[in-house]
Amino acid sequence: MTPARFTAITRHYPRLRVAVAGDFCLDRYLEIDAARNEISIETGLPVYNVTRVRAQPGGAGTVLNNLAALGVAELFPIGFAGEDGEGFELRRALATQPGVRMKYFLSTGERRTFTYTKPLLVRPGRPPRELNRLDFKNRTPTSPPLQRRLCDALRKIAARVDAIIILDQVDAPETGVVTKRLLRTIAAIQRQRPHLLIMADSRRGLKGFPPVCLKMNRAELSRLVGARGQIPLPNAGPAAAALARAKKSLCFVTLAEHGMLGTAPDGAIEHRPALPARGEIDIVGAGDCVTANLTAALAAGATPGESLEIAAAAASVVIHKLGATGAASTSEIKALLWR
Repeated sequence: MTPARFTAITRHYPRLRVAVAGDFCLDRYLEIDAARNEISIETGLPVYNVTRVRAQPGGAGTVLNNLAALGVAELFPIGFAGEDGEGFELRRALATQPGVRMKYFLSTGERRTFTYTKPLLVRPGRPPRELNRLDFKNRTPTSPPLQRRLCDALRKIAARVDAIIILDQVDAPETGVVTKRLLRTIAAIQRQRPHLLIMADSRRGLKGFPPVCLKMNRAELSRLVGARGQIPLPNAGPAAAALARAKKSLCFVTLAEHGMLGTAPDGAIEHRPALPARGEIDIVGAGDCVTANLTAALAAGATPGESLEIAAAAASVVIHKLGATGAASTSEIKALLWR
């Protein structure tokens, strides 16, 4: 891909409309000044002094952050937050992103806001070190009325967007946004609008998803095709190609330091290597960055190979942003592609 071709693709981003449906969570960072550690008089345990608190959208919100950083014109989050303090912070963080329209993001008193609390130990001249995380998750099924509201929102927005991204972030089935009912709604939308780009990613695996574009890592590919253990690296491409033929859709697989590959319904395989590390890295959020960049590029008319190249560079930008779940702008991606 040439710089001119990159420009031709990315100049369409400010005209795109993208819906992101899935599990939005709050990433709350607690910055701890290591020089201010104390011992509690009452318990004798160490006391960590928090000197700064940062909050940003996580989970599906990380995908949205990356789309906003790319300059996508309009972004429609479809999900929910609880009527709690974390929900207030999450809604505020989402609303401050450029282009975000909050009409289809729901508030509910029946769910807690999905939250990752991340204590960071900060020392001068050293990268921040993340301590044990504190999570808030829902452990009971999402109620049928709330599922119905989410499905209604997805149906309404489908006619207005150039792409839909589905992100399933929860550990327990049926406890988040992406339920069996929502998957049936996605399948119906796909039948009605076969040319609409729909990209899906799920940390629990994509089994049971309709034949939309699928993005996964090698471990998820292995589970999806029923392999015993992780598929050997040389076999990942053929396995993904067989999946793409069976699903009649594009499949993308991230391979960590070995780059990423994409396969088409005709069995064609594209591979792009990972860019070399340029110092210490933090891989948190890299997969969501890839999902956002693949979707934006494809929606803007890029080929699968071009989309992989852009996404690989974007991931390299993000993993070098330490102590935060970062995003990559088009200028940062371009600078890395043609250093």
